[in-house]
Amino acid sequence: MADDAFTDIDGKALTLDCQSHSSFCREFTVSSPKVSIGKVMVYTCSVWLVAYAVFFFTQNTAVLSSAILITLVGMMLHIHFVKVDHESLLVIGSLGIQVSSSYASGRETTAFIEMSKIKDIVINEAIYMHQIIYYLCVLLKDPSDPNAVFFVPSSKPRLNCLVKVYKSCQEILSKC
Repeated sequence: MADDAFTDIDGKALTLDCQSHSSFCREFTVSSPKVSIGKVMVYTCSVWLVAYAVFFFTQNTAVLSSAILITLVGMMLHIHFVKVDHESLLVIGSLGIQVSSSYASGRETTAFIEMSKIKDIVINEAIYMHQIIYYLCVLLKDPSDPNAVFFVPSSKPRLNCLVKVYKSCQEILSKC
């Protein structure tokens, strides 16, 4: 399948790459743009200029040290835990679903769900701040917990991107 361009809920570009490995195996990869060095520099300079202005009036060197430390730690935490480079969903009809996320720092997370544990795949909606966002979730068959749900990590794509993935997943699951 060809690459398509989509946007997330903030209007930033996302790319959905769909690869069909066989009639029972498809892989979907949602990629977001890399971290903008210009944007990082603007935020860092802004914080440091405000800190310098506070230092100028208070003559307290702890203000400058704190500003530098907070911006560096904040950037590292953002890159390691928040900024997702790409996510992939590998659907193998007879085996299961593998969900992988790769962060800007190089950290990767992977989860696998066996097909025998999957009840259904649905698009759900949630209220996030002042918006309604949509996300893909896998309903699990669990005798001890009938409401078991596995949330597929998401770059917060708009609904049109999720619908394409959902329809393809349903097509594969219906063949099993």
